[in-house]
Amino acid sequence: MKKRILVSVLAAVLLLVSIGCAKNALPKEGTYLVDVTLEGGTGKAKIQSPAQLTVFQDGKATLIVIWSSDKYDYMLVGGERYEPAIRDGHAMFAIPVETIYEPLKVIADTVAMSAPHEIEYTITFDAASLKPAA
Repeated sequence: MKKRILVSVLAAVLLLVSIGCAKNALPKEGTYLVDVTLEGGTGKAKIQSPAQLTVFQDGKATLIVIWSSDKYDYMLVGGERYEPAIRDGHAMFAIPVETIYEPLKVIADTVAMSAPHEIEYTITFDAASLKPAA
């Protein structure tokens, strides 16, 4: 009886661990749209939502962040610096993403003020909104 209970408990633990791992995984290879929100700074800056998420064959992923202005000259993600492309008056960055189930902390440098300023932001994903890009 004790052995059967122990086996049942171990099976339940393994199931919960596997569900947790699957929840934190990125979707399979492809291009997706996911709703994002931005927190931090003065609240004036915005990013485009939904944002494009591309998952590559090697399992790595890139998020396209399109800012509401062209006044961002670089972003720092995990200590790495990323340069923008300027399109239609917006700074656009391709930054790495490891999961859409946790907020992503970034730093963006803005030149909109009298001197450049690095500002900390948090990008939060609405994982339930994830859908393949058309």
